[in-house]
Amino acid sequence: MLLDRALGVLARRPIVALTGAGLSTDSGIPDYRGPGSPRRTPMTYQEFLSGEAAQRRYWARSYIGWARMAHAAPNTGHHALAALERCGALHGLITQNVDGLHGEAGSRAVIDLHGRIADVVCVGCRRRTSRAQLQERFTALNPGFVEAAGTAVEAAPDGDAELAAVDGFRLAWCTECGGVLKPDVVFFGENVPRERVARAYAMVDAAAALLVAGSSLTVMSGLRFVRHAHKAGIPVVIVNRGATRGDPLATVRVDAGCSETLSALAAVASTAA
Repeated sequence: MLLDRALGVLARRPIVALTGAGLSTDSGIPDYRGPGSPRRTPMTYQEFLSGEAAQRRYWARSYIGWARMAHAAPNTGHHALAALERCGALHGLITQNVDGLHGEAGSRAVIDLHGRIADVVCVGCRRRTSRAQLQERFTALNPGFVEAAGTAVEAAPDGDAELAAVDGFRLAWCTECGGVLKPDVVFFGENVPRERVARAYAMVDAAAALLVAGSSLTVMSGLRFVRHAHKAGIPVVIVNRGATRGDPLATVRVDAGCSETLSALAAVASTAA
């Protein structure tokens, strides 16, 4: 049985986990490439910086979508990884997700590879502020916008929402310099900060096994760590619904949901601890 093989590879080894959007789908947050997910075209960094029209489109959709994402709670998969850390089996966690649910579940040794959607940064002066504060500013600037959008708005990944019309949505600017505000996350087409990547590589190097959970590994941002582990002779276990780009490099590949698989792993680890 593949799950038993995965447990055998991971047992009594210092593990580092790499997580993706598939881990958070059980929390009600849509993913980009999971089975049955509609084709989505996220806004690129270059498009966001192209002008107010793109920024209005992004922030209007985010204003609706983030309100829902902010109420998402960690699921059993997040709690299982936190339990693995507490019992000493998991030594670190690299997440491609921006939802902050690992921290809410109790994980501490976390590298938010793509940043956190709960933070906002000014493109000009780099001042960081809270997304919750920005939400309040948008509410004051755009009274009635939520009601006009209606209740049938479809949620999209990363706190986005499908909106037919964003005309009239008023933007908020940096209160320090008047510059453009963006979520403090890595957009498509934007590079992950080098220091953050270096810390993630060091975390993988210190591990005896790499556990990938809920990532299709379609983009190089996550795949590079699987390639790095494989080249270093570090066993790789992949848990994901559907094929991943890292499958040829996996020691064991489990085509299953993250919540049940990680819970089983946590149960075995806690018994052995």
